[in-house]
Amino acid sequence: MPEKVRILFVCVENSNRSQMAQAFARMYGGEHVEALSAGSRPSGRINPQAIAAMAELGYDLTQHNSKSIELYNDQEVDVAVTMGCGDACPRVRARRRYDWQIPDPRDLPPEEFRRVRDQIATQVQALLQELGVPLQAHPFPSRPAAGS
Repeated sequence: MPEKVRILFVCVENSNRSQMAQAFARMYGGEHVEALSAGSRPSGRINPQAIAAMAELGYDLTQHNSKSIELYNDQEVDVAVTMGCGDACPRVRARRRYDWQIPDPRDLPPEEFRRVRDQIATQVQALLQELGVPLQAHPFPSRPAAGS
């Protein structure tokens, strides 16, 4: 395993799924992972529902930005993960590629949004284990979401 595993998560808007996956990779991979995210058609903002869902777990997504996949053109990553949206990242060189069939939670009610969040957490943990990355204990204290 390289010193740091470089993982790029891609979805369409880079406002929900790929952002949460990036956050979970950072949470559970710690110093062993360089987690990145991007979108094929970035929205330019993080969905407030994603911010709230991750805040419930103590992770602050307000510091993230919605970015274009073009930022990573011609760069190499160890793993590229698309979120079941059929997005290809042909100019991103990746040693391994995965396509996770994860529904876009953008317009879902909060309880269903949380289910998608938790599915992403499970997938990220399984990926890190498959890559031989030691899972970190959840480093963020549980605290209520802002405005709760």
